[in-house]
Amino acid sequence: MSLPVLSVAEIRSIEAEADAQGYSYASMMDDAGRAVAEYAAHLLSGVTTPRISLLIGRGNNGGDGLVAARELPNSLPGAQVRVYLIERREDDPLLESAQARGVFVSYAEDDHDGRVIKQMSASSDLIIDALFGIGVRLPIRDSAQRVLRYVRQSLNERALARRAKPVLSAAAPGQIERPPRQFVLAVDCPSGVDCDTGAADPVALKADVTLTFIAPKPGLFTFPAAGLVGEALVVPLNMPEGISLFKHTSLVLIDNESARALLPRRPLDANKGTFGRVLLVAGSNRMPGAAGLAAKAAYRSGAGLVEVAAPADAISVLQTHLLEAVWTPLAERNGYIVTEALLELKSRLAHADTLVIGPGMGGPEHNGVFVQELLLSLSNEDTKRPVIVDADALNALAVLPNWHTLLPPDAILTPHPGEMARLTHSAVVEVQKDRLKVTALAAAEWQAIVILKGAHTVIAAPDGRVAISPIKTDALAKGGTGDVLAGLLGALRAQGAKPFDAACLAVYLHGVAGLIASERAGYSGGILASEVADALPAAFARISSG
Repeated sequence: MSLPVLSVAEIRSIEAEADAQGYSYASMMDDAGRAVAEYAAHLLSGVTTPRISLLIGRGNNGGDGLVAARELPNSLPGAQVRVYLIERREDDPLLESAQARGVFVSYAEDDHDGRVIKQMSASSDLIIDALFGIGVRLPIRDSAQRVLRYVRQSLNERALARRAKPVLSAAAPGQIERPPRQFVLAVDCPSGVDCDTGAADPVALKADVTLTFIAPKPGLFTFPAAGLVGEALVVPLNMPEGISLFKHTSLVLIDNESARALLPRRPLDANKGTFGRVLLVAGSNRMPGAAGLAAKAAYRSGAGLVEVAAPADAISVLQTHLLEAVWTPLAERNGYIVTEALLELKSRLAHADTLVIGPGMGGPEHNGVFVQELLLSLSNEDTKRPVIVDADALNALAVLPNWHTLLPPDAILTPHPGEMARLTHSAVVEVQKDRLKVTALAAAEWQAIVILKGAHTVIAAPDGRVAISPIKTDALAKGGTGDVLAGLLGALRAQGAKPFDAACLAVYLHGVAGLIASERAGYSGGILASEVADALPAAFARISSG
């Protein structure tokens, strides 16, 4: 089951409901703080006498941090635990219990020149950020702003010093004197992040890991905040069984468990017909590789047979690189598919289980009429053939009035932000400002599954369901990776996956394949789209194995 993504108001409502059922706010705070201490111990395992500093604010987030400070001496024997308090009472029972465990305490109000917080930050192996929780109001002001600025400065200076210092020796196995760098662990969310909108204050700390409680929040997957979260891990706490998180939202985060449940079955007595036939209408003389990448991805994702319909010259470039495909040359002019190709396509469509149209076809000035006529012919068919509309087919549609009326039922559209801006007649900055809302509204208006690509890709269905990918990697910020996704989608639909399920699974697999390709190469910036396609079988294996 996917993870529900909940707004701050929804989290508050769930906390109140849990408290009313006997799971008190104090118990939630204890469980949250213990989880932070346990993860800190995991992060610093093997480090001798680790130094940990906790930034503690006045609210419940600070309470979580104080519980963690109290528990850390048990979780990490020998650790030096220091607490830096901002606007918190000295007679706080949680503070007193931490001090009873030998935790050092310092107060921002006494640190007029910032010397203490600078020294604490510079000397720490781990900084635990528990200043503000999910209810922060931006911008951050006064002492909190000053403290966060000091911490950021210290982190930057130490990072620069470490990069400049040569490594002269290695510690004995299991006896790491100091970790290779400082870590920042955020409690619930990085301080200075709006968990609903994704807005972030300029002084917000960048975390390596964020432990978020009960459920993930939408702002953690929206930039600029998403760039500060690091790895987001959900700590569900011990919610009473009677509380259902899913009744609060139709927005979910795809995870490995939910993706595994969507994988197509692969019976041993199958044949190629069992796994479907994908027809790709793609490519041009200028961009023949797009068709090849989509075809390779479709095969790597389990399709039984892949047919590529493209200009003859594009096919001649690709045939020796992909031996398994069936090739159908189409009528073309100056290297681009033209409307005369529809007659040939009609006979090929009769044999196809799924149609993918768009990768590498060229702009609307070359194929706009062709795309329009092809989709119109599909919408007039009695059969409900799965259709994926990608790349240049989207650009061809964007110049037409009421273009969405041409879409057959259950079509899947795969725009990147630029294509989405053209389809919605808006600007890229407007699309990126609220990706969740833009995608959901588009899916409802167009009556199609819409995949807005990018870091934390968003998938929306016409019925209001919205899903977010947990993955962000620059390995996918490369020409051709969108063609890989299109072929992957075609394969999943040909194997019988339902439209929204196929979209969610494809996006997740695509992200995992990007991560695997990066692991294999050792550098995400040098990944080729073909390497992402080649990593798809490993992505299927990783998901299926848990």
